[in-house]
Amino acid sequence: MMNNPIVDEVHRVREELLAKFGGDLHALARDIQRKTEEARAAGKIVVARPPRSPREFAADKASKPLAG
Repeated sequence: MMNNPIVDEVHRVREELLAKFGGDLHALARDIQRKTEEARAAGKIVVARPPRSPREFAADKASKPLAG
């Protein structure tokens, strides 16, 4: 398999973030939500997409061609 520096960086950052929260994904999600709310309260624009069901997600993913 080929090394991809972008994918490697994403994995590294993910590991760093999880380590910061002791591997607790829920704590990480709460921190992201807290920071998002703080940004909104400070008047910053926060872009959010409406939630999708797993079925909608799968249909959307299936309709897009694979890159490469």
